[in-house]
Amino acid sequence: MLFPVAADGRSPIDIAYECAEAACAIIREGFGRASVAAVKGRGNVVTETDFAAEQICMNLLAAAFPDHAILSEETASETRSDEWMWVVDPLDGTKNFSRGIPHFAFNLALCHEREPIIGLTAHPLLRDVFLAAKGEGCFLNGEPVKVAECESIAEAVVAIDMGYDAPRGTRQLELASALWPGMQSLRISGSAALGFAFVAAGKWDIYVHSDLQPWDIAAGLLLVREAGGAVHDRDGAEATIFSREAVCAGSPVLAEFERRTAGLRWDA
Repeated sequence: MLFPVAADGRSPIDIAYECAEAACAIIREGFGRASVAAVKGRGNVVTETDFAAEQICMNLLAAAFPDHAILSEETASETRSDEWMWVVDPLDGTKNFSRGIPHFAFNLALCHEREPIIGLTAHPLLRDVFLAAKGEGCFLNGEPVKVAECESIAEAVVAIDMGYDAPRGTRQLELASALWPGMQSLRISGSAALGFAFVAAGKWDIYVHSDLQPWDIAAGLLLVREAGGAVHDRDGAEATIFSREAVCAGSPVLAEFERRTAGLRWDA
């Protein structure tokens, strides 16, 4: 696929790396010192670090691609475009970040016709960078990665997230209860970005979320698909950047999950 070229001649992958480096530096500087700047709902907080990381990323993107739209969680969440559009979550897992829990990420995707063609998820503290470009595979710190070769949920590390909608969170617990104890272990992440990235890199076998926003899922869609996995919505169709519910895994585990949870609700 032909990627757009930045104003200075660089590739969008170069720009994505630059954004990640700049944002992650701000996040590392704020870790352990950040205070909550606003509360957006039960458990959903934002810090000054979120705003600072988002602003530097948006400035870099606007300078490199002045004609591209930018959809970003904190200040441009209503942006929509079927042309070139960057999707930014400056700090996914802010609750973890605000409490000094070292599990959060910077998330960035470039989409065209609402399909991600570049996806990047970075763990600021570990300095891990998960990157995928459409048709070119998925990489962790420059090395190719694949979803785990897990054949059943009984062999799987299962991860879920609760989101901020209480009834939907309850449904997540019901899904987990329906599978437990027939799994290796259960994880609750607190970062959707890392949930998808960890499945792509084979760290977890399946990840389920029922309260997503585009900035949560856009990069992860591509990471998982380019790593050989699949991302489905609740109806078993291919998820999109606007899917509110999604499950990702390798084919055998995904098929078993959908079969075993077919009668359970995900929504409120």
